[in-house]
Amino acid sequence: MEPYGVAHLVMLGVFVIGVPSAGLLGRRGRRTGAHGVSRALALLLLVAAVPSLVLDLTTRFEVGVSLPLHLSDLAWMAAALALWTRWRWAVALTYFWGLVLTTQAIVTPSLGEDFPDPRFVAFWVLHLLVVWAAIYLVWGLGLTPRWREYRIALAATLGWAVGAYGFNLLAETNYGYLVRKPSSGSALDLLGPWPVYVAAEIAIVVVVWALMTWPWVRHAEAASSGSA
Repeated sequence: MEPYGVAHLVMLGVFVIGVPSAGLLGRRGRRTGAHGVSRALALLLLVAAVPSLVLDLTTRFEVGVSLPLHLSDLAWMAAALALWTRWRWAVALTYFWGLVLTTQAIVTPSLGEDFPDPRFVAFWVLHLLVVWAAIYLVWGLGLTPRWREYRIALAATLGWAVGAYGFNLLAETNYGYLVRKPSSGSALDLLGPWPVYVAAEIAIVVVVWALMTWPWVRHAEAASSGSA
């Protein structure tokens, strides 16, 4: 797929349209208290992800791209779990991974296939649904993160990075772009060479996720003080 070609611009347009729709749908769910929409979205994620994953592991297996070791793979799993259960730690992972990391893949995708290749379809369905799920859960349903969820998200992400980097060294792969930057160009190009860009990513994540948590904590504290 050509970055910012016709297919990419169309998907960006779909993404923008879906953002307010996800928030409004979540607010409606908050008023009704029903779990039907959340669970339908979780099933939609599974329907989109599982067939593609099975195909990757069987008929078109490539050790460098087919294993579910990218953080985006964990993001759709967290989103499906969060939508089905509404567990706050799963919601927080969807929120942090979706809005900070998955959006990078939407804006600067590293994708060789074009429409209508199944990988193209799976890539966009999963990435868009993860971000929309984060908006639906946090702004819509009001399942906002706290400092405990912030710490859990950091620990989970660090654990993934250590595991993925170790696998990359053993298998000579590049999951998470922890060994080298994507060849198609991305925001990582602004952060210097390896390993500087990896350290910069970690520092940025720590700060940005804290800034994404602090307003919700302040809002909860203000609401608690007002009701006391």
